[in-house]
Amino acid sequence: MQDEYRTVARAGVHETEINRSRFLCALAPAATEQEAQDFVAAVRKEHADATHNCYAYVIGADAAVQKASDDGEPGGTAGVPMLQMLLRRDMRYVVAVVTRYYGGVKLGAGGLIRAYGGSVGEALDTLGTITRRRFRLATVTVDHLRAGKVQNDLRSAGREVRDVRYGEVVTIEIGLPDADVEAFRAWLADATSGAAELELGGEAYGDA
Repeated sequence: MQDEYRTVARAGVHETEINRSRFLCALAPAATEQEAQDFVAAVRKEHADATHNCYAYVIGADAAVQKASDDGEPGGTAGVPMLQMLLRRDMRYVVAVVTRYYGGVKLGAGGLIRAYGGSVGEALDTLGTITRRRFRLATVTVDHLRAGKVQNDLRSAGREVRDVRYGEVVTIEIGLPDADVEAFRAWLADATSGAAELELGGEAYGDA
C-alpha cells in the first residue's frame, strides 16, 4: 500500500475562457470507480447542451484504475491531458469532467491539449488538495475512571480520536501511523499504569 496520496479537498467547478470557448472543470473526490462514473453522468446531464463533456479519473492509492474520454474531441487532445495532469499532481480517488461550450474559434490539437490539461490544473489550484496518510486503526479499552484523562491526553498529543463507545468499559478508536505503534503502546501503559488495553485493527487512510 502507498503510505500517502493526494486528493481534491472538496467538490467544485472552475471556469476559464479560451478563444471564446468556455471550459468548466468539475472536480470531485471519488472513493470508487462507480462514484466517479456517477459524477460524470451527473455533469453530462447538467450540461447536456455542451459541445463536449470530457472526463478523466484516477481511483486507488496506487492509481490502479485510470480512465479518460475525449467525448468527440480529436483523439488524445482532451481526456489524456486531463488524466496526465491528475497523475502529474499525484492525485488519487478523484474525478474531473471538463465541459466545453464551443465559441467559434478552433484551437488546434496543441491548443486543446493545453486547454483541457490546463483547466484541470487551474481547478486543482482553486479548489485545493489534501494529503491522506495510511494509518492503522487501533482500539484502546480503559475503565470509566481513566477514560476522560486518556481522551484529553490523546487529543493534546494530536492523536485523532475516531470514535468513543461507553459500555462496561470505554472503547476509544484511534488512528496510528505504523511507525508509532510501539511508542504509543509504551505511552499508554505508562499513562494508565498498565490498566488500558490496546488492540490493533486494519489499515485505512486519513487526513495528514
